[in-house]
Amino acid sequence: MRSYVAMKRIFSPLLLVLVLWNRGGATTSLTLRVLTYNIHHGEGTDGRLDLSRLAGVVTSVHPDLVALQEVDEGTERASGVDELAELARLTDLHAAFGKAMDYWGGEYGVAVLSRWPLLRTHNDPLPNLADHEPRTALTVEVAVGDGGPRIAFTSTHFDQARDPENRLAQARYLNERLVREDDSATILAGDLNARPDTPVMDMLQERWTNPPAVDPSPIGPSGRPRLRVDYVLIRPATRWRVVESSIVDEAVASDHRPLLVVLEWTGPR
Repeated sequence: MRSYVAMKRIFSPLLLVLVLWNRGGATTSLTLRVLTYNIHHGEGTDGRLDLSRLAGVVTSVHPDLVALQEVDEGTERASGVDELAELARLTDLHAAFGKAMDYWGGEYGVAVLSRWPLLRTHNDPLPNLADHEPRTALTVEVAVGDGGPRIAFTSTHFDQARDPENRLAQARYLNERLVREDDSATILAGDLNARPDTPVMDMLQERWTNPPAVDPSPIGPSGRPRLRVDYVLIRPATRWRVVESSIVDEAVASDHRPLLVVLEWTGPR
C-alpha cells in the first residue's frame, strides 16, 4: 500500500503536466500521402479507356490527397462518362472538379480526390494567351484527421507550348494567389509541363519547396525515359519533412506515371 501511495504521489503531477501540455496545442507530427497524376482522360498507352485500371493505380499507394489532370466530364471522347464521379466511386474518396474549358460535348479540366471531406473549393482560371488551351487551378481546403491542420491543396496543369511565356505567367499568378506569409499548410501539385532546370521551376521554387523525385524515372509511351514535368510543391518548408518522394512504376494506365510524395507535418495541429 505504501509503494502504491508513493507512486501515486510521483505520477499524478506528471500526468497533470502531460494533460496540460496536450491541451496547450503542442506541435505533433502527422503523415500525409500526396499523389499527382495526369490521367490522359482515362486512356492508357495501349489505347484503352479504363477508369478501373486508373483507380487501381491510385488506391495501390493509399493516398490521402490526389491531384488529377486531364479529366473528362461527359465528353464524347469519354462516351459521356462523368470520369471524376466514377473515380471517386471506385476509390471511395471525396472529389471536386475544376473546369478548364468546354470540350467535345462536355467539360475538361483538373480534379482533386481527398480522404477527408472538402471544406471549401475554388477554381481559378490561369493567365492564358488567346490562341492557347485554357488552363486552371483547383484549390480545396481539408481538415486532416482528428485535430489535424487545415490544408490548402491545389491541382493544376500548366500550358504545354514550346514557348514558356504562358507557363511563366501561370507560375507568377499562383505564387501571388496561393502563397501565404504565415505557417498555413499549403500544397501545390500537378503537371507543370516544365523540366526541373527551367525558369518556370526557378520562379516557383522562390516561394515553394520541391521535394526531389527518385527512381524509377518517368518513362514515355516509347519505353524511353522522359523528362520530369509532374510535381508536388510544399509550403512552409520549416513545417514539412519529406519522408518519401517517388515515381510510381506504372507505365500503361496513362501516358504519365504518378508521383507520390509522403510528407510529415510537424507544425501545430
